[in-house]
Amino acid sequence: MAHVTVEGTEVVVRLGLREGLAARRRQVRVPVSALREVHVERSWWRVLRGRAGHGTWSPGRCSGVRNRPDGEDFVAVRAESTVLCLELDAGAPYRRVAVSVPDPERAERAVRAAMPEGDPPEPPDPPPDPPQHRPPLQHEGGTADDHGRPPGVGSRTGSGAGQPPLDDQRALRANADRVRREHVVRRRPDGPEDTPWGVSAK
Repeated sequence: MAHVTVEGTEVVVRLGLREGLAARRRQVRVPVSALREVHVERSWWRVLRGRAGHGTWSPGRCSGVRNRPDGEDFVAVRAESTVLCLELDAGAPYRRVAVSVPDPERAERAVRAAMPEGDPPEPPDPPPDPPQHRPPLQHEGGTADDHGRPPGVGSRTGSGAGQPPLDDQRALRANADRVRREHVVRRRPDGPEDTPWGVSAK
């Protein structure tokens, strides 16, 4: 079975003879700074994620690399064994290293003790925006309206926002071709001529 130790700034996984031959390597090293989580998995088959890559995948013994869309997992597990899982950051050689070890709880404590404590400090908040000066409102002794607009400044919202201001000549040109109709008050068909529509004749 594999053995997991912490050596300086690295977690070293030394494989047993059979696991090493199957995986074509004797050890795996990952930086302590890349550790995101460490836990023990009681069901060994749950750690087999993704597609089988190079290695040996025989019943009861799996050693090698498994391919996933977000990276690769390295596994060296035996059936009916408890597995130590090292979850790693995206920049690490693997996304997960899962190995069967003789004493997984002890290995978990050793690795967890080497992990950096707490989350990295958050960047400081940006400085607040400088206060924007506005003209004094009418109740404050100024001439601006309730929206802070000085006299003569039109509203920037509504149906006329974004259009040039109106002037007399422009209004005359716009209305030159309009056909104006006289407003006719229709009378009731059953009433006298001076009875408007909507008023009952008595």
